[in-house]
Amino acid sequence: MNSRSCRWLIVSALVITTSGAWAQCFSPALRHGGIAALKQQAAGGDAAAQCNLGLFYNTGGGVPQDYALAAFWFRKAAEQGDADAQYRLGTLYDRGQGLPQDYAQAALWYRKAAEQGDADSQFLLGSLYDSGHGVPQDYAQAALWYRKAADQGDADAQGSLGELYYIGDGVPQDYAQAALWLRKAAEQGDAYAQKMLGDLYRDGEGVPLDGAQAATWYRKAATWYRKAAERGDAYAQKMLGDLYSSGTGVPGDDEQAVFWYRKAAEQGNVRAQSILGHLYDKGEGVPQDDAQSVIWYRKAAEQGDDFAQFHLGYLYEKGRSVPQDYAEAYFWFDLAGTSNEIAAEGRDEVASHLTPADLSREQERARKWFEAHQAKPQ
Repeated sequence: MNSRSCRWLIVSALVITTSGAWAQCFSPALRHGGIAALKQQAAGGDAAAQCNLGLFYNTGGGVPQDYALAAFWFRKAAEQGDADAQYRLGTLYDRGQGLPQDYAQAALWYRKAAEQGDADSQFLLGSLYDSGHGVPQDYAQAALWYRKAADQGDADAQGSLGELYYIGDGVPQDYAQAALWLRKAAEQGDAYAQKMLGDLYRDGEGVPLDGAQAATWYRKAATWYRKAAERGDAYAQKMLGDLYSSGTGVPGDDEQAVFWYRKAAEQGNVRAQSILGHLYDKGEGVPQDDAQSVIWYRKAAEQGDDFAQFHLGYLYEKGRSVPQDYAEAYFWFDLAGTSNEIAAEGRDEVASHLTPADLSREQERARKWFEAHQAKPQ
């Protein structure tokens, strides 16, 4: 899982808020008559009223929260060409709220709004191309849509475009361009961009080598991550754990790193779960504990983390804190082996301990797992 997919997951999981939204699809009915008048106008086909009514149902403002009704009214407005409603209908498909989760439908509605210039939709359409959900993975298309949103000042798009330039996906690798776009996002308070900009100054890539500037941006990133982490944001908690682990922007502190990794892991953050499993496995920052290692590796492995899948397979192969089980080891090695050469070697090694029937069963089990998980972002 690359860093951009992390960014996409955290942004696409944001709750639609009312801040700024009402102005985008404002209906005069709100000013004269409230919800009752709004419902009447919406039923009469007024797109702005339909969009606003969808927002009320989406947030539970003035009416009981009901995502299905939100989707119903957003669709009515979206089919009349309302860009904000198209964007919001896309987000419901993206998250599976009020509708079956469907990334292709999310992409369809994001595209309609994006082509009308909606920056949020441009960013999210770029994210789908970046991750390959609902559309074929295409970094050039991701860069195209990120740039459209970035040019409108969207900080998430600016940061994501900077990452594409940093890695060279969909655009020529260009550290100077990476620094330019990451700085734009960083100056808007994007903590991940602040961290990456600090890395560029630390390494002298695209900017002059400057340890003081690196430290400044690392501290800014730590400040923003802490604020979000203390509000309960799992991704920020994981990133704050990373900063304490490496001593970046904050004094190195293994206990604080574990504290924040655990907070994120308990909320289901897959990378935090995998890291926590590794820390218990190696006894780093916590007492060595194979049983705890198994618990956290399993949680991450079940979400598709190949590092955790490999290590869980290894524990089953060796019988550490779990009964030795070559079939179970094969299953986890097989899942990890699609992107991990060492795991593939482990799979082939334990296969020699299995009967043909056992081997066939575990191969079928892995096939079914991939079928069930292939449409889900990791």
